[in-house]
Amino acid sequence: MKANIGISKDHLQEVAEKLNMLLADEFVLYTKTRNYHWNVESMNFSELHEFYEEQYNELAKVIDALAERVRQIGHYSLGRLEDYLKNTNLVEQETTSNPKTQLQNLLDDHETIIREIRELIPDFEDKYNDMGSADYLTGLLQEHEEMAWMIRSHLG
Repeated sequence: MKANIGISKDHLQEVAEKLNMLLADEFVLYTKTRNYHWNVESMNFSELHEFYEEQYNELAKVIDALAERVRQIGHYSLGRLEDYLKNTNLVEQETTSNPKTQLQNLLDDHETIIREIRELIPDFEDKYNDMGSADYLTGLLQEHEEMAWMIRSHLG
C-alpha cells in the first residue's frame, strides 16, 4: 500500500529512486570498508583493523535506516547486489592491502556521498516537499562528514 503522507505519488517515486541510489552507494562503501578490514597490512594493523570495523558497523546501521526510509515512504528498497552495482555512483576498486590507498579510496567515496547528499537535501525540501527525507539526509550528511574527518585524520 502506498503512503498517503501529503506528497504526490510521482514525487514519492522520485524520492524513493534517489534514496535507493544512495542506498546502493552506502552498500558499496560498506563492502569496500569490510574488504579493507579483512585485507589491511601495516605496522598499524590492529588500529586500522579496529577502525575499519567501527566504520563498517556504522555503515551497516546507515544502510538499514536508509532502506527503512524508502519503505516509510511506501516503496521497496533495493536488496540485490546486482541492483546495488547498477545504481551506485561509486567505483569498485581492486583489493589492496596498502593502508594509504585504502584510506584514500574510502575518503573519496565518503566525499562523493557527501556531495550527493548535499545536492539531494534542497531537492527533497523544495522540489518534492519531503521534509522528512531532507531531515533524515541532513543527519546522514553529518555522519559521513564525521567518518570522512576520521579518515582524513588517519591520512595526516
